[in-house]
Amino acid sequence: MSQSVSGFKGAVAGLSLTDVIQLKGHNKYTGAISVEYGESQGVIYFVDGEIIHAEQGEESGEQAIYKIIKWPGGTFTIHPEMTSNVCTIHYRTDFVLLEALRRLDEENTGATPNKSAGPIVAPRRTMSKIAARLQEINNITYAVLLDKQGSPVQDSSIEAAALAAKGVFLAKTGNSLGDLMGLGEIKVAAVHTTNYNLLFYDSKQHYLSIAVKSDCNLESVEAEIKSAFVPAK
Repeated sequence: MSQSVSGFKGAVAGLSLTDVIQLKGHNKYTGAISVEYGESQGVIYFVDGEIIHAEQGEESGEQAIYKIIKWPGGTFTIHPEMTSNVCTIHYRTDFVLLEALRRLDEENTGATPNKSAGPIVAPRRTMSKIAARLQEINNITYAVLLDKQGSPVQDSSIEAAALAAKGVFLAKTGNSLGDLMGLGEIKVAAVHTTNYNLLFYDSKQHYLSIAVKSDCNLESVEAEIKSAFVPAK
């Protein structure tokens, strides 16, 4: 059955999946698009028109997008009620689509894949060097460095704003509790919930707010953070 499918059919009839993704980008869409091709399924998540996360089988991020775009057809459904706290894609949506189509063209022509031309050369947003380094650590989904007024440093994304707000709330709440208990200011905090984990650090001039996958051990992530920034003796 899957081999006879040609073109994507969904809530916007007559448009291809890439057309729908671009349309959602122009409309600043926040939500998800689920895609099916035969027995394969995938989900693409958007925030303010930008793709922030994708899942397909065991793949996530850009690799999931590339797999979905390769499908010759299928069906898609729009889900404005579906959101994700995970951010695995940090590149412009138009660039991710162009990269997916470039790879598809190389496969169709039998050319050797040029992995060096991947999205690494065109980040969707800028961010502080500290935040960028943290996001290389496994199980960290996003990180933001913010000043003491709560403004993200070198990152204007919606994810940074949301994570910065959580960090400021933790700072204020922690300091209030510290005063009540006579402990002074809280310098480090760890929060574990059913949806996500959050690590918070306070320095003299900045806060650091870090979102961590909910199913991982916070102590192991903290150890990786320490090894990444504290030189070994």
